[in-house]
Amino acid sequence: MKELYAKHTIVDVLYAAAGILFCGFALKGFLIPNHFFDGGITGISLLLHELYHWNIGYVIVLANVPLIIMAAFQVNKGFALKTFLAIAGLALCLLFIPYPQITSDKLLVSIFGGAFMGIGIGLAMRGGFALDGVEVLALYTGKRVSFTISEIILGINIIVFLVAAVKLGLPTALYSILTYYSASRTINFVVEGIEEFTGVTIISGQSEIIKEELVMKLGRGITIYKGERGFLKDSFNVSQPCDIVFTVVTRLELRRLKNIVHELDPKAFVFTNVIKETAGGVLSRKVRH
Repeated sequence: MKELYAKHTIVDVLYAAAGILFCGFALKGFLIPNHFFDGGITGISLLLHELYHWNIGYVIVLANVPLIIMAAFQVNKGFALKTFLAIAGLALCLLFIPYPQITSDKLLVSIFGGAFMGIGIGLAMRGGFALDGVEVLALYTGKRVSFTISEIILGINIIVFLVAAVKLGLPTALYSILTYYSASRTINFVVEGIEEFTGVTIISGQSEIIKEELVMKLGRGITIYKGERGFLKDSFNVSQPCDIVFTVVTRLELRRLKNIVHELDPKAFVFTNVIKETAGGVLSRKVRH
C-alpha cells in the first residue's frame, strides 16, 4: 500500500512539474512579451503586470495567497498546500528559466499561447494541483449567491476583459478572449482525454434487439429502467411498457452506437449527456491521477 501511494505521489508531482513548465513556457514565450493575458487570477496578475510593471512572478503568488488560505477552509489543507507549491513553482519558473519569445504574430500567440497554458493547467489538475485560485473564489462566492461556479468564473473573467479593453485597447482584449477560449478547451481535452465518456439513454419499441446489439456487438454494459412510452397528444391515454436503456460510451464510440440504434429503430428516441467522472463498473478506462 505504501509503495502504491509513493508511486501515485511521484506521478502526481511529475504531472505538476510538467504543467508548471508548460505554463511558464506559455507565459514567457507567448503572452507576456506580446502583452496578452488570460482569464482567472492568472489574467488578473498579467493585467497588473501590464498596468504597473510589477514582476509577474511575485504578482502571481501574492494574488493567489488569499485564495490559497480560503482553499484551506473551503476544500482542505492538503489541497491548499499543493496549490501553494504549484503556484510557487510557477513563480520560480517565471523568475529563473529564460524562456525564448516564440512569435509576435497575434493570432499565433492567442491560439498557441492559450493551448500551452491549457496543457500546463490540465496536467497540473491531473496531478491534483491547481495553478489558479479562481475556482476557489467561485466556490466561496457560490455558497453565498444563487449563481453557479461556472457563472461566477465567467463573471470574473468578463470584468477582467472589460478592464483590459479599457486600459489596453479592445483588440488586445479580444485576442486575449481567444487565448482564454483556447486554454479552456485544451484543459478539457487534457483532463478528460480523448476517452471522454458520454451517457446515452435510448427509448424504443425495439429495446430487446437494441440491448443485445449494444452488449454483444458494441461490447458495452447496459442498465435498464422500466418505463412507459406513448402519451402523445392525439392518444394520451394509450401507452406501452418499455425498457429504457442506459449505457456509457466514449465519444469515439458514440457515432457507431447511434448508427446501430438507427438501423434497428429509426424512430428511437436517443439523448446524450456528458459524464464528468466515472468509477467502478466495467468501464475499461485508465485511472486518473
